[in-house]
Amino acid sequence: MAYPRIASLKTHDQFISRLAELGLELPSDENVKQGDASPLAQPIQLKHDVVGNRFCILPMEGWDGTTDGKPSELTRRRWKNFGISGAKLIWGGEAVAVRHDGRANPNQLIMTESNLASIESLRHDLVAAHEERFGNSDDLLVGLQLTHSGRFARPNEKARAEPLIAQRNPGLDPRFGITDDSKLLSDDDLKRLIEDFIAAAVRSQRAGYRFVDVKHCHGYLGHELLGGHDRAGEFGGSFENRTRFLRDIVAGIRSEAPQLEIGVRVSIFDFVPYKPGDDRVGIPEPDANPRLMFGGDGSGAGMDLNDPSRLMSLFESLGIELVCSTAGSPYYNPHIQRPAYFPPSDGYQPPEDPLVGVVRQIQATAKIKQMHPNLTIVGSGYTYLQDWLPNVAQAVVRTGMADSIGLGRMVLSYPDLPADVIDGNVMTRKKVCRTFSDCTTAPRNGIVSGCYPLDPFYKAMPERKQLADLKSNG
Repeated sequence: MAYPRIASLKTHDQFISRLAELGLELPSDENVKQGDASPLAQPIQLKHDVVGNRFCILPMEGWDGTTDGKPSELTRRRWKNFGISGAKLIWGGEAVAVRHDGRANPNQLIMTESNLASIESLRHDLVAAHEERFGNSDDLLVGLQLTHSGRFARPNEKARAEPLIAQRNPGLDPRFGITDDSKLLSDDDLKRLIEDFIAAAVRSQRAGYRFVDVKHCHGYLGHELLGGHDRAGEFGGSFENRTRFLRDIVAGIRSEAPQLEIGVRVSIFDFVPYKPGDDRVGIPEPDANPRLMFGGDGSGAGMDLNDPSRLMSLFESLGIELVCSTAGSPYYNPHIQRPAYFPPSDGYQPPEDPLVGVVRQIQATAKIKQMHPNLTIVGSGYTYLQDWLPNVAQAVVRTGMADSIGLGRMVLSYPDLPADVIDGNVMTRKKVCRTFSDCTTAPRNGIVSGCYPLDPFYKAMPERKQLADLKSNG
């Protein structure tokens, strides 16, 4: 199914007209301001820190660390690019596993004692690059995302899933060959994992990170527990039980790393898993149980923000002020999580114009912000806006729909976009991410991740031909 590409919308009027054709409400400023007059250049005052502007680098799952969980030179290059980006909030830069069996791939970083110094050096690299370009880092806030991949763990071989699950799920279990409860984490397993999160947070404080993100998104373990309505025991069923994992981690961090701030990246709504239909367009899994989707309305394809709002109230009671909103999962419903025109090799064609998914996320985030104005909320899902990202980002911040604009895939191809926007430079169109999804197709086929179409560094790598051959044969 074909939709007009964003790159074909050459004027702001054309972009606004396309939104109107789709019946979408999305604010967009025709003129993007620069310098001190820019809403995107305004600082954010937190309880204990100041963030210098309204751009945030989102954490991404790195596929280029060493097998023992340390950064490689490719990892360092990416973090230095984050440093020169101009964004003043670095939400982890990387999803870092708290222990080996929680790695989403065999090259993901792990926050162990033996890896602490090298992961600390990543922060030094980023800060040094930022200071070299911008003079100082006084208003730069750098955190680290801590994760356990749960159902999506592949710690030893890229092609071999080794899932650890919070509950059985008829829409997902068959994808992992799960036919019994042998992969189900017990309450005691979760209690030991809580201690691993706390230990990783203590190491993060020692490494100089200002905050940690206790990851609760994208179908990974923390997120799956939020939807654990069918789980028995202390960590499932009631809202209190489904949030016990988070609450116990936060309590431990407060006790053992009291100088460390805490944030949470959370999927504020979810749809059932999708799969390719006969025409490769995504359709819902027929056996999926919509009751298990946190923030879902029970239909499998709609949202109910009551439970997510309760979670935000819990954050406030726990003294958490940094929240990064996202939705769904890149594995089982990417069209709502990171809308793209071109799906990855193992994905499906979008069942809707990707602009619909962008607006859905931005509007859901705005509703959460309206209900919880005291939280500092970073929004996600902006990359597909491409050339019109700055116009929408400015309008979103100006109207209070979110406090900060999160950028993921976009900064792989165009790392210094935040600086260009705030400085009033004309965007470099040849660097704008067009959501080709090569940065996802590559690692899902055992190739190191990167922006092969647009980043000259990755364009020159021999893996580019390997990826091209794979796509042409796929």
